[in-house]
Amino acid sequence: MCGNIMSAPLPVIVPAACRATAAVIFLHGLGDTGHGWAEAMAGIRTPYVKYICPHAPIMPVTLNMNMAMPSWFDIAGLSPDAEEDETGIKRASESIRALIDQEVKNGIPSHRIVLGGFSQGGALSLYTALTSPQKLAGVLALSCWLPLRNSLSKSVISNKDISVLQCHGEEDPLVPLVFGCLTVEKLKVLLNPSNITFKTYSRMPHSACPEEMMDIKQFIEKQLPKIN
Repeated sequence: MCGNIMSAPLPVIVPAACRATAAVIFLHGLGDTGHGWAEAMAGIRTPYVKYICPHAPIMPVTLNMNMAMPSWFDIAGLSPDAEEDETGIKRASESIRALIDQEVKNGIPSHRIVLGGFSQGGALSLYTALTSPQKLAGVLALSCWLPLRNSLSKSVISNKDISVLQCHGEEDPLVPLVFGCLTVEKLKVLLNPSNITFKTYSRMPHSACPEEMMDIKQFIEKQLPKIN
C-alpha cells in the first residue's frame, strides 16, 4: 500500500522545536523534491508543529516526453479535459494516507494534521483530504487543481467540513488561475463553502511569495492551535 513512498527516499522532516503536538505533511510539485519546501516550512515554523516533506517516486511523465522524474502520478496534459491517471492518483493517495497513519501511530491524531502541497502535490493533497476516512485539521492547496473532479460527488467525500486554504498566483503560466477558480467552485459544491478560503496573489507566477507564506503560517496556526 505504501509502495509509492517506500520506493522514494525518506521524507525530509523539520522537527518541532518542543514537543510535537501537531504535524503538517506537505507534498512538492512535479520534478521537485521535499527539500525546498522543507526549507520554506522551516522559515515559517510553529514551535510545536512537525513538518514532513516526502519525496515523490521517480517515474516517466507523459507530459514531459516520458522523461523520468519525481512525480506523484502521471500527467498526460495540462488542459482541463486531458486524460487523468486515475490508477496512479489513487495509488499515490493511498501512500499519503499511509504517511498520515504513521504519524497517528507516532502519537499525533489525524485531526491535528494539516495536509498540503504545491502544484501536482497540491492536487494530490486535495484529492486525498477529500476522500480519506481520516479526519484532518485542514488542507493547503497551492497553485493546483482538483484531480478526478468529474468522479467526485458529495456521496464520496469523507471530510465535508474540512477547512481549505487555496492559493494561486494571478500570473501562473503553468497552472493558470482559471484552474484555481474552477477548483474553488467545485469545492464549494462538495464542501461547506464557509470553510473554504481562496487567495490570489498579483504578479505571482508558478511559485510562492512571502505574503502567501504568511497566509500559510496563519492558516496552520488557526487549524492547529497550541495545546497544553
